[in-house]
Amino acid sequence: MRGFSYGDDIAAGAILARRLQDDLADALRVFVEHGGGILGICNGFQVLVKMGLLPGGEFGRDRITVTFNDSARFEARWVRLEVCTACCPYLQEGSFLEMPVEHAEGKIVTADDTVTRRLLQAGRVAVRYVDADGRYDVYPANPNGSTAGIAGLCDATGRIFGLMPHPDRHFDHTQHPHWTRRNTPTGPPDGLTVFENAVRFWAK
Repeated sequence: MRGFSYGDDIAAGAILARRLQDDLADALRVFVEHGGGILGICNGFQVLVKMGLLPGGEFGRDRITVTFNDSARFEARWVRLEVCTACCPYLQEGSFLEMPVEHAEGKIVTADDTVTRRLLQAGRVAVRYVDADGRYDVYPANPNGSTAGIAGLCDATGRIFGLMPHPDRHFDHTQHPHWTRRNTPTGPPDGLTVFENAVRFWAK
């Protein structure tokens, strides 16, 4: 699930979220309850948050949202992500990923510090922006000013996963801006690993 739905004319993902909430939300929940998975990238993530599917459960649509970047401009840059959860089949806990962001409305905001702590403690924060020193609150490593550096969320099952960065744009090592200066990679590109992890999980 990705793309500039309805031109983001009201707010990013808001119209599509409303339409899906009315027509498909219950069916999507049943799909996940029966073992299915949903991945939302960038605009797709915004839609999942505004539908209430992310982070889901006790974290309702009034507890978290996605809004305009602190920089008040479109951010297109590569970021470093720390995987912060053990329950998401798309990810490997403790790993780091690099991929690009491209958005004007990517700032994840929670209702208050209590909600933020609960998200972190419950493993719902799937990935967060970090710089080389592990700081999550420094621009441009955190390109939009997201609370606690949150870059992506998952639900309680881990099978609904969404993130603002684009794993779909790091399928080849030559897509990385430093590919000519990096050591020869030994594994697949970081974006591709997200999809390979999912294939391995659902192929069991």
